[in-house]
Amino acid sequence: MSSLETIIRLAAKGDGVTPSGRHIAGAVPGDVVDAGGAITRGAHHQNPPCRHFAACGGCQLQHADDAALAAFVTERVVNAARGQGLEPEELLPVHLSPPHSRRRAGLHGLRIAGGAVLGYREGGSHRVVDLAECPVLDPALAALIGPLRKFVAAHGPKAMVGIDLTLADQGVEASFTHFPLEGLGPTEAALDFAREQGLARLSFDQGYGPETVWEPEPVTVTLAGVPVGLPTGAFLQATRDAESRMAADAAEWLGEARMVADLFAGLGTFAFALRAEGQGGRKVLAVEAEQAAHLACKTAGARSGGQVLALHRDLFRAPLQHAELSRFDAVLLDPPRAGARAQIAGIAASTLPRLVYVSCNPSSWARDAAVLAGAGFRLRTLRAVGQFRWSTHVELVSLFER
Repeated sequence: MSSLETIIRLAAKGDGVTPSGRHIAGAVPGDVVDAGGAITRGAHHQNPPCRHFAACGGCQLQHADDAALAAFVTERVVNAARGQGLEPEELLPVHLSPPHSRRRAGLHGLRIAGGAVLGYREGGSHRVVDLAECPVLDPALAALIGPLRKFVAAHGPKAMVGIDLTLADQGVEASFTHFPLEGLGPTEAALDFAREQGLARLSFDQGYGPETVWEPEPVTVTLAGVPVGLPTGAFLQATRDAESRMAADAAEWLGEARMVADLFAGLGTFAFALRAEGQGGRKVLAVEAEQAAHLACKTAGARSGGQVLALHRDLFRAPLQHAELSRFDAVLLDPPRAGARAQIAGIAASTLPRLVYVSCNPSSWARDAAVLAGAGFRLRTLRAVGQFRWSTHVELVSLFER
């Protein structure tokens, strides 16, 4: 009996799995492993494009080619549905975001003797990988790695700092946490840094929330052609291409719906796309709990024709009830990773005929989908989305009808 086995799939955390159930780190489908775990590369095993792969905790699957990556993303979503006894009537091709497309990133910086390290944490560790490159980031973000390292080395505290980068319409926003600006000198250095790097906004959180020190003009992000104010720390989809793909799917699937509710709407990512694609003046109610995002959406909605109306409401504590939901032709739902158990219960009890459910967690989505199925909804269409390229983080967009 041969001791060689061929990897047949990737597990949720990225390990290769053999027919006998062995998990082999660093293997992809088509690889062959012996009894000791040595890997002979197959057709889908590629050379990782980044020198930091394996040490950096940001990516787990750079050794998988696009075919293996697409299969992994699709299987995560489909298997989650099947685990609840659900099968989509239509499975659309997976969407994978390309390299160099990520428009937001969370980095860590630490001042050390003779300089600083700046990058992502190692997998399962607090140690920071000092980045020389990052093939997932938009070039505008990647170009700041070196300058940020120098700034932390010159002015950072002797403790770990967080650095969130977001690509806005006006350029890159940089937001530091745990980075005190004490005195005139450090503050002037921060302003010089923002000016030299052409930042759209620079803010520091010293324990009392983010304080903006540089913003030459109001920072916005354009959503479906509508400039929306971008509060510091506001949620954005990780890539423009994935955002566009999911928004286009939602707009197509909602068809002739005239009254639509966008629940967990954020800045209005989907609300403005649905408004733009609506037939004959579609109205969209954008419901969001986070106040800054709600106000940004409300202001942009008023300036863009009034088709998007914003409602400030915590859908975890006060979900829309079945009588409220029954007034709409359709609902778009895009909850946090935990899903939307209470809101799903209201949808199930309503007479709502159509729901587009966008999710960043196949497990919580599948749990909610089972409740919808019990209420007479069919899983009509499903698309897996891999916008966090080379990571095990998987998203999806789906259509339910009854």
